Amino acid sequence: QMVTDSSDSIMALIASLLVPVFRPLGLGDWRICTSLITGVVAKESVVSTMEILFAGVGGVTSSLTTLSALTLLVFSLLYTPCVAAIASIKREMGKRWAVSVVIWQCVLAWLVAFLVSVIGGLFL
Repeated sequence: QMVTDSSDSIMALIASLLVPVFRPLGLGDWRICTSLITGVVAKESVVSTMEILFAGVGGVTSSLTTLSALTLLVFSLLYTPCVAAIASIKREMGKRWAVSVVIWQCVLAWLVAFLVSVIGGLFL
């Protein structure tokens, strides 16, 4: 059954569990977390998902500052690649390596994005 408000969806519920993880980065909005989840399927879907979810509330700029947008870009560039790349890693190197790569890249992306957020906060 379809929901009338996207904040009542299962994807929003899952993304809301990630909000505390991304709040220190300035990305503590379930819609941003949802877009990062869809970005695992294909990185280009991050922006389109945000545009759809923020359509009725003034757009993405209503929730992102310049610093949080920069932090989001850095995180998006560094976190886990798409599902096809993960499947290739699994096929070539095994399940353990694939899981390790995903975890390592997500942790590294978070740490670098956090540094950008902290250092950027000193200047912006």
